[in-house]
Amino acid sequence: MSDESAGAKREKLIQRKQEWAAEGRLLTGRTSSREVDRLPPGQRLVQNWPVLDLGVHPNIPRDKWRLTVGGLVREALRLDWAGFEALPQSEAVSDIHCVTSWSRYDNHWRGVLLRDLLQIVQPLPEAQHVVLTSYDTYTTNVPLAEFADADVLLATHWQGQELTVEHGGPVRVVVPKLYFWKSAKWLKRIDFTAADKPGFWETRGYHNHGDPWTEERYDD
Repeated sequence: MSDESAGAKREKLIQRKQEWAAEGRLLTGRTSSREVDRLPPGQRLVQNWPVLDLGVHPNIPRDKWRLTVGGLVREALRLDWAGFEALPQSEAVSDIHCVTSWSRYDNHWRGVLLRDLLQIVQPLPEAQHVVLTSYDTYTTNVPLAEFADADVLLATHWQGQELTVEHGGPVRVVVPKLYFWKSAKWLKRIDFTAADKPGFWETRGYHNHGDPWTEERYDD
């Protein structure tokens, strides 16, 4: 696919998703609680893992991959692949809830838990938000309070296999309690900030927070 064709496809996908936000597509008007209902309102279960993105899959070789962690932290980091693998490696199981209405239960992940990374970088007291940046320039924002949850991790493996490029490999974020657009693929940077900085979809009609159980799909 030529760069021109890829760009046209990307713009078409962005326009379609912005139209969904304007129309309130998929909204049921119901709310729920993760403590009561495992499946959030308006979601349907799937067995596969759909690939949803803007049609660009940056293929970053592991020997070229770098992760920068900075902003309001005591110890900024710049990790290559060996440095990342030297961090404590953990496994976790969580569900995926995509804003396009599908959910998948019991995803087995392997990677670095955020609580382990936070112990190293030590966010400053004034840090309240996190901005995630991907290798395709995508950005998204997450409150630090939720980014620090015990089930959040930087994933390198899914179901025992290395993450494919299509699903965000070599490293993607997994924030299980929020809609999956918050779980940035192809992770490049993590910045801790005092002020909130809405990202790519948050500035295009999607909710700034993204809680599936209260159907925070779109901006009010």
